[in-house]
Amino acid sequence: MTVNDIIKLMPTALDSVAAGNMKSTIQFDISKPMYLLIDHGKCSAHEGMADASDVTLTMADDDLKAMLKGELNGAMAFMSGKLKLKGDMMLAQRIPSLFDASKIS
Repeated sequence: MTVNDIIKLMPTALDSVAAGNMKSTIQFDISKPMYLLIDHGKCSAHEGMADASDVTLTMADDDLKAMLKGELNGAMAFMSGKLKLKGDMMLAQRIPSLFDASKIS
């Protein structure tokens, strides 16, 4: 399963209660860029670059895959330089609590 396949599964793993009052765009700057639109408890995955994003995560595909599956700690990835963030860092920190990693691994 590629990292893009995992991102496509993420809408099914969204905690709609945790995302109930959110309207955000999360951009993944990877080899084949994708982004998630979260809109008041609903989520959709899209290929390409969003017109505007609230946060952009730039990582190698394998590192992002490991992070999304809960195998790589996001804070450790950021501190070691594997993860670069642009935009709302607080939103980036909330990503693990918004999605159930067991549904996308």
